[in-house]
Amino acid sequence: MAEQSAHQKYEFKRKLEGLRDKKGRGTELISLYIPPDKQISDVTSQLRNEHGQAANIKSKLTKTNVQGALESLLSRLRYLDKTPENGIVYFTGAVDVGANKTNMETTIVEPPEMIQTYRYHCDSSFYLQPLEDMLRDKKTYGLLVLDRREATVGLLTGKHIESFRHLTSNVPGKQRKGGQSAHRFQQLRLIAIHDFYKRIGNAASDVFMTVDQNDFEGVLIGGPSPTKEEFESGHFFHHEIEKKIIGLFDAAYTDESGLPELVNAAGDRLADLDLMVEKNMMQRFFGELVSDSGKATYGAEAVKANLDVGAVDVLLLSEDLRAEKDIIKCESCDYETSVTREYRPSEKIEPPGNCPKCGSTLRVVEKVDVVDELSGMCDQMGTEVSFISTDFEEGAQLMNAFGGIAAILRYSTGI
Repeated sequence: MAEQSAHQKYEFKRKLEGLRDKKGRGTELISLYIPPDKQISDVTSQLRNEHGQAANIKSKLTKTNVQGALESLLSRLRYLDKTPENGIVYFTGAVDVGANKTNMETTIVEPPEMIQTYRYHCDSSFYLQPLEDMLRDKKTYGLLVLDRREATVGLLTGKHIESFRHLTSNVPGKQRKGGQSAHRFQQLRLIAIHDFYKRIGNAASDVFMTVDQNDFEGVLIGGPSPTKEEFESGHFFHHEIEKKIIGLFDAAYTDESGLPELVNAAGDRLADLDLMVEKNMMQRFFGELVSDSGKATYGAEAVKANLDVGAVDVLLLSEDLRAEKDIIKCESCDYETSVTREYRPSEKIEPPGNCPKCGSTLRVVEKVDVVDELSGMCDQMGTEVSFISTDFEEGAQLMNAFGGIAAILRYSTGI
């Protein structure tokens, strides 16, 4: 998905979330994945066959819904002259909308990556796994932090750090016990250290070899000196993993908390990684915030006001932000207002009530996605938009502490 903009990725993710919320009654929802090399005539032939088979469904309602979905697909495929270069996906069926009602709905997705396999799937929910896999950032780094007491093995996949193994050693302390010569004690200690390093190397290699090696970028090793240097020079990894050591970095912690410390320490080597780009952007925002320069702001209204005057340098939006603004007008007078709320497709929204000026009925005349609105303003102003993941601490803060919307300003506006 490298060719996609951050906003396109966000839109794709949001579309999948909407599809995930849709449910059918019984196996009435059809997911149809058509790769670019699939003949449309073969697809229509199968759909006609499925239509005939659906006549055997005992439930009259289910039969009607399934055949209706198939007919909808067949009619749409008549107008498909050529399959797009990445293929095309149709999601069609009678979606449960509550109150014992269904709506026949169709969503068409042109995926950001090529569909590899033709698939016809009928179930009570849409089959999304192939598209969800396209959202996953596959670039992976092996992480290892160690000293002579313990070690932790993890993976950095995209923007997500996960711990997989934690090992502790039986290496004796530097003070020998009575009855042992200093030389003998030192020998036993070196053997114990070597055995611990072997255990670490085997455990880490086992974890790193489970990763698709086409996506495995390399290994970062962290810890105090000289431990990490001793380990690296001893060649304890599997020989294929050994070739992929990127570098050694100082890390004070060797438990699970040492993994993000290692990633931060390796920041210069990972400068192009989306995670580091987003971390640096958040650090820049926090720097302006604590310096009281007036060049940091947050919240939808303050950010929008600064966008209106062209003062925003970078707009920061959380990838988890789902907000919608209802534009509300009175039926009788000129009263108008708006309400911004978290967007939940399945949530029933109460009507806006009566006009505070004249008492007439208020109506929602327009629904505006907050991300689309702010991104559109940025496009007009030539302002950079950065979507920030919640998979790391600073990104989670943007969502939880600042409502998912913040900005770095070109200059202080006092707004």
